[in-house]
Amino acid sequence: MMPAARESLLDAAYTALLRRPWSTVRMVDVAAVAGVSRQTLYNEFGSKEGLARALVRREADAYLAGVDRALAGHSDPRERLAAVAEWTAKAARGNALVRAMLTGCWSERLPAPTLSAVPSSSAVPAQRRADGPLPSPTDFVALVRDRAVAALGGPGAAKGDAPELSRACELIVRLSLSCVAAPPAEGGIAELVRGALPRQVR
Repeated sequence: MMPAARESLLDAAYTALLRRPWSTVRMVDVAAVAGVSRQTLYNEFGSKEGLARALVRREADAYLAGVDRALAGHSDPRERLAAVAEWTAKAARGNALVRAMLTGCWSERLPAPTLSAVPSSSAVPAQRRADGPLPSPTDFVALVRDRAVAALGGPGAAKGDAPELSRACELIVRLSLSCVAAPPAEGGIAELVRGALPRQVR
C-alpha cells in the first residue's frame, strides 16, 4: 500500500476517534471512510490494536516534528525553548492522543496500547516500527531535551557547557509538561520559560 493510502486510513481512524470512544470505533467503518476494503485495512495494520499503535506512533512523530520546527524557528536560544514550550501546550490542547502520551493519562475514550514492543509479523515497514516501543512521558522528556541540546549546543559549543545546557533544556521540557496539566494564563508559558532559564542560556 502506498504511504498516502496508509495516511488516509490513519486520518479516518483519527476522525472516528474524535467522534466516539475508541472501543466503539469499527474497522469496517474506518475502511469505508478511507475507501478501501476491510481486508486491506487488516493487511496494512494487522488488527485494531495495530491500527491504534500506528495512530499513536504517527501522532508522536508529528509532535516531535513540531518540536524540531520550534527549535529551528529562532536564533535566540531562549525564544527557541519558549517556542518548544508553546508548541507542547498547543499540541496537547489540540490532540487528545498527544496529551495522553505526554502525561501518561489515557482516558477511557482513547486507545491505550502497551508502550512496550509487541511481536510483529507485518511485512509493512511502517507497521513494524509502530509495533516497536512507543514513547512514555519519560521518553518524551529525554527526546525533546536531547533535540533541544543538539539544536542549541551547535558545533561551536564548549564541552563544559553541555551539562548546564542539558539541565536547562530538561527544566523547560518539564515546565512545558506542567503547563499541559495546569495551563497558565494566556501567553504565560513563554514568560515562564524565559524566567526559569539560567542567564547562561543565550
